[in-house]
Amino acid sequence: MDKLKPEVLGNSLQQVLSTVLVLVLALVTFEVALYAGWRLAEWLDKRLRRPSNVVAYVIQVGTLAVFFFVTLAVALSVLDSLDFKALLESMEGDLVRGVYLWATLSAIAIVPLVAFLGLVVSLMRLQRQPSLRLAFMLLAPAGIGLAALIGYPMYYELRLAFSNMSLRNFREFQIGLEYGVTNLQRLLTDPVLQQQTFTPVFARTVIWTAVNVFFHVWGGLALALLLNRPMRGKGFYRTLLVLPWAVPQIIAVLAWRGEFHFQYGFVNLILTGLGLEPINWLTDAVWNFVAMCLVNIWLGIPFMMVIFLGGLQSISGEYYEAAEIDGASPYQQFRRITLPLLRPVLTPAIVLGTIWTFNNFNVPFLINQNELETSDILVTALYRAAFEYNRYGFAAMFAFVIFLILLVFSLVYIWRSGTLRGVYE
Repeated sequence: MDKLKPEVLGNSLQQVLSTVLVLVLALVTFEVALYAGWRLAEWLDKRLRRPSNVVAYVIQVGTLAVFFFVTLAVALSVLDSLDFKALLESMEGDLVRGVYLWATLSAIAIVPLVAFLGLVVSLMRLQRQPSLRLAFMLLAPAGIGLAALIGYPMYYELRLAFSNMSLRNFREFQIGLEYGVTNLQRLLTDPVLQQQTFTPVFARTVIWTAVNVFFHVWGGLALALLLNRPMRGKGFYRTLLVLPWAVPQIIAVLAWRGEFHFQYGFVNLILTGLGLEPINWLTDAVWNFVAMCLVNIWLGIPFMMVIFLGGLQSISGEYYEAAEIDGASPYQQFRRITLPLLRPVLTPAIVLGTIWTFNNFNVPFLINQNELETSDILVTALYRAAFEYNRYGFAAMFAFVIFLILLVFSLVYIWRSGTLRGVYE
């Protein structure tokens, strides 16, 4: 009970607030430095007008470089005289000291940072569109963060893919091209599970993805068309239909798994009440796969419905009025007006739906509680290879193969559908 005292809760809250505040202040400082660096480069552009653009460019870059290195040397000497480690430790749990640390570091680093960013802007030399300098510089923090968030895990995963890392040699694994080739060869020839090889698991994953995306798209489009008409209680129906998507997926899948119980599940109780035989949803390979599809279809239709409903509401009613005057049937209006104008929404929705379904882990893993290999898809087989069979290098290569499959599909589908053609034309 001592851990729940107000003093303990207050200290914890203060630690969280101090950390968040310092991070926000650091981001604001960086953005201000970006703007100042851009302005500095613009000011030098105006002041260093010479008959020769090359001479002006050299003077500008040289001035900023000297300014940067001089201010950097001064900042490093000041930091060297401070007990930086003590300042950093004093920040934890103390809001005032955290702000003081931020102010100290900002005062030391702001001038060389502005000089450095001005130097970067000058080296970029976006002379054709000078107004884009500010846009590029303001997007730099997000770009750096995304590069670090995506780049390092991809690099680490690639190193694992070309290694022999497993539970047996977890600390003394080796990295080399031969290990990557071996992992890829084993992936394509040896069982990825205990018995199932890559080819049947991949074929099952394709069937799983095709079936689910088909019903997601057409089910969501049908519901969106129904809700796009004038009707009473439209808001209530929208809320009711979105509920499967709003419920946390883990909770929904576990609830469905209980409903597929052979003896006590509601699904078999309905079948028995209709005079049919109960089905072994969780132990029979075929019916287990059907149960997985039913649950995922139920979960995925609301998302597509919301996306398509927004796309339908963006289509002007004048097209349909003109089509009615010309005597077009509802089917012709749907084919000639709705589908073409809905294509910019359909393509990203189908691509995202395919990727999410292809990589859906919760539904196949939780419905397949008996670990039937005939119900596993690629992502669950990858999980078992990594965390049940402890084949880490093999699993890393497995993950890269899945990534390449989805990347090729996305590029080919976007290219063939021509959705981005209008953006670049």
